[in-house]
Amino acid sequence: MTDPGDAPAGNATRSHARGVPRQRHTSGPTTSGSATSGHASSRSAPSRTGSRARPKIGAGRRARPVGRGRRVLRTAAISLSVLVLATAGVGWWFYEHLNGNLHSVPLTDGSGDSAGKEKADSFGRTPINLLVMGSDGRTNASDCKLGGGCSQTGVQTGSNADVEMVMHISADRSNATVMSIPRDTVTTVPACKDTETGVSTNGYTGMVNSALQYGPACQVATVHRLTGIPIDHFVKLDFSGVVKMSDAVGGVSACVDKDVYDTYSHLKLAQGTHTLKGVAALEFVRSRHGFGDGSDLGRTYSQHLFLSSMIRKFKSAGTLTDPTAVYRLADAATKALTVDTGLGSIRKLIGLAADVDKVPAKRITFTTMQTAPDPGDSNRLVPAATAQSLFATIANDQSLTNSSGDRTAAASATAKATASASAVPAAQIAVTVENGTTVTGRASAVATALLDKGFSSGTTTGNAAGTTSTTTLTYGSGHKAEAQTAAKALGLPSSHLKQSDATGTGLTLVIGTDWTSGTAYPAPADTKTATANAHAETADQSKTCAKVSPYKTVSLNGVAMTPTQAYRAATGTKDSAP
Repeated sequence: MTDPGDAPAGNATRSHARGVPRQRHTSGPTTSGSATSGHASSRSAPSRTGSRARPKIGAGRRARPVGRGRRVLRTAAISLSVLVLATAGVGWWFYEHLNGNLHSVPLTDGSGDSAGKEKADSFGRTPINLLVMGSDGRTNASDCKLGGGCSQTGVQTGSNADVEMVMHISADRSNATVMSIPRDTVTTVPACKDTETGVSTNGYTGMVNSALQYGPACQVATVHRLTGIPIDHFVKLDFSGVVKMSDAVGGVSACVDKDVYDTYSHLKLAQGTHTLKGVAALEFVRSRHGFGDGSDLGRTYSQHLFLSSMIRKFKSAGTLTDPTAVYRLADAATKALTVDTGLGSIRKLIGLAADVDKVPAKRITFTTMQTAPDPGDSNRLVPAATAQSLFATIANDQSLTNSSGDRTAAASATAKATASASAVPAAQIAVTVENGTTVTGRASAVATALLDKGFSSGTTTGNAAGTTSTTTLTYGSGHKAEAQTAAKALGLPSSHLKQSDATGTGLTLVIGTDWTSGTAYPAPADTKTATANAHAETADQSKTCAKVSPYKTVSLNGVAMTPTQAYRAATGTKDSAP
């Protein structure tokens, strides 16, 4: 099929599929929403009327001191005004103080689309993907003391992202997914440059965490390249930041299923539940030899339990309603974080926190990217084949839980949402196919596929009024069955079908940027496959304990031991928490 009129969206041209006369098309109006803000209103004091006249002096009554009551009221009003101004001043100082705490740098280094772009849903809402980085940098005396390793090197420059989590908040704010990327994963680090230090790389193959040595923007670009998930924002936290944050919330509850002593991170806990504060919290989230098989995978699992507990505490009654607690938390958080410029203000951070708070704990899923041993180095990892399915669920804004908090079944449930074929034969159905992407020829490709499936030769092609993010099939009154047949042929879920308000219209398919190639609508990722071997758990599971490693992953006095054996042998070492 020739494609003279099927240019990218926005070009007002139309052509006929295989020379058949075109159908008339009516496009609906485009609307855009605007945010509104409330305004505080002030109420003026009502005036008093009909007051009794004051008796004259000398008429047998003593005159009251003139203006005494007014002076009292005036003094009270002045005092109240001063109090209001003082309070407002403290509030403004607090706001400016917190803004001053924040350190922000650009999300990208300006070299192309290194972070990706989100797709809006049918309501114009977009998800949020936040890259959380835990730095191992010993870039100051405090972090040297907490992290160790500076006795010979001194304060160091540069750092690795030993903790990397992609936090996805759905477009409708109903669910969230937190995916950990093990630091030992080998991947391609693209060419990038640190916007603050000027340190750059031409690109290499290495551990994913090493990209942070070239700045947070390089880490963002590396994770986006590895996963295909757009990254909208990042936050970076160092050793002292973990200590400050855990103290600010009054400690985080964590459970271990056995006695554990990680002689490397120095975490030492008896079996049971503990409240971890300060250094103890840092020891817990840093421990890789205490849990699981002693690898970085075990560490990601225990970190999920820690963060789940912290989320539950944030959501618990009283935590965010105590002004003193809120101040401590806000002050600690802003001092501890480095963020991208898109989050570089208190207002924006509060907005992000509000979005997270909308998601119930039972619908926040923690997972770890599936991995396999690196064929070239048994001490390193590579993404497993199933990891692509997990990446796709996040990139396509698919929930890993249903409304009850249970993990969703295979995406076949989503596939069943595709409308069933109707009794209307394809030969009687004509579709107007419009290109709403920036890819030339999309409408012709899909229209040709419909014609090959036996749809009416009255099928036409053209261009949408503009670029659209979501593919829609609009049908007029009385044409629902025909729309179902067309959707079935294209693999288009019924959620993409929409009845037109106009009467007498047929079928109009507008191809969005969610379908830029192929003639069948991309099937959603299989969520059952996505969570296979991904250690998926939801944040509401308060009774889960971290699994202490049964292997000899630690060493005490030169003797290899399990973490439990080390705990019992180290009688002279104080526990990290009671």
